Amino acid sequence: MEQFFKMKERGTNVKVETMAGVTTFMTMAYILAVNPSILGQTGMDQGAVFTATALASAIASFCMALFANLPFVLSAGMGLNAYFAFSVVLGMGYTWQQALTAVFVEGLVFIVLSVTNVREAIFNAIPNTLKVAVSVGIGLFICFIGLQNSKIVVDGATLVTLFSFKGSIENGTFNSAGISVILALCGILLMTYLLFKNVKGSILIGMIVLWVAGMILQAVGLYVPNPDAKYYSLFPTKIFDTPASLAPTLGQLDFSFIKTADFFVVMFAFLFVDVFDTLGTLIGCASKANMLDEKGELKGIKGALLADSVGTIVGAFLGTSTITTFVESSSGISEGGRTGFTSIVSGLLFLVALFFAPVFLAIPAFATAPALIVVGFLMLQQVTKIDWNSDLLEAVPAYICIFAMPFTYSISEGIAFGVISYVVLHLLGGRGKKTTPLMYVLAVLFIAKYVLL
Repeated sequence: MEQFFKMKERGTNVKVETMAGVTTFMTMAYILAVNPSILGQTGMDQGAVFTATALASAIASFCMALFANLPFVLSAGMGLNAYFAFSVVLGMGYTWQQALTAVFVEGLVFIVLSVTNVREAIFNAIPNTLKVAVSVGIGLFICFIGLQNSKIVVDGATLVTLFSFKGSIENGTFNSAGISVILALCGILLMTYLLFKNVKGSILIGMIVLWVAGMILQAVGLYVPNPDAKYYSLFPTKIFDTPASLAPTLGQLDFSFIKTADFFVVMFAFLFVDVFDTLGTLIGCASKANMLDEKGELKGIKGALLADSVGTIVGAFLGTSTITTFVESSSGISEGGRTGFTSIVSGLLFLVALFFAPVFLAIPAFATAPALIVVGFLMLQQVTKIDWNSDLLEAVPAYICIFAMPFTYSISEGIAFGVISYVVLHLLGGRGKKTTPLMYVLAVLFIAKYVLL
């Protein structure tokens, strides 16, 4: 073990690495409840999605350890799962089988990019401001979805409006919808406070506290299940169970989607976010752990990217959205994790979680929605990396990219608007020669999509 993971060389040991792996799992285990909830809205079997998510997370994390010996853990990416469900399936009208196919192909392309120098070329071609803007825009998009899932924000005459407690009392839904909204609001404050206090696993702890509080309210009669309105009992039918079958989602790929023009836009959106989100997470976490060399490069990054792409392919075949490196890996790094053994430990815990699916699937939306809102905040923090004052030709496209994602309810539209506006404004501003050729190609493709489709 020492020979493979080189623990002494990196100033760590099995005990430290084990605690780091447990900590990372604790901070990101919420994905096991959130991902089935989000993908389930497309018609996918939530039990199968749970199993697929846990298995793909474990396999990808094991690959990270074997390919790169780095302390990063992977699972279904937040934002990418929202794009899968709300943009591609519910928004564009494609089936979840077709969406899985786009993820599968994206993983294959990512492998090619990971083992060649094409990845660096793409990375260098896209302006840094747009890279940051994509993450920030996804943060707002996730926040908006969390507000909707919790029913804090609902449909109204102004397209969206605040939940009405008075209205819920008048129509008799306060003990289901009203209580859920109150708990969700409390959850946002609770998770924020735990983050402020640097509590490990703050999001997971917040979800558990909210769920337990809901069960207490149900036991005393304040929360009343209303299945017709999708407010169910908060008590799991059982604690331990054999893993749900993968049969409803395993290998459910529809390659007829490849023949459509939209396929390339959808696939590129998955690829774009996956590439830059993964690179940003790897560099950010590695920097925090002082793992970058004097040139600012990360040893083993090619293996890490390969693990990410393999995880995505396996995940799509099993039945879940894009697998990516989680920024929550930084929590394990903060605990001293420096080798792939941290990833091994987290991966094993994902396998253990397979046998407690009834517990995770019973967690209500008012417990998971605050997690989306808080994760949105964490992604939004990167907005400070954009210079909003000295260079409007850089700042305005970033702004367009950011607001387009939540307001068009589509990550791909945000990317398209950002790329097109960047190219056009730089041409008008006399900076056309400084814009990379690939940006022109992307802009033309996006414009052609709007003109021809």
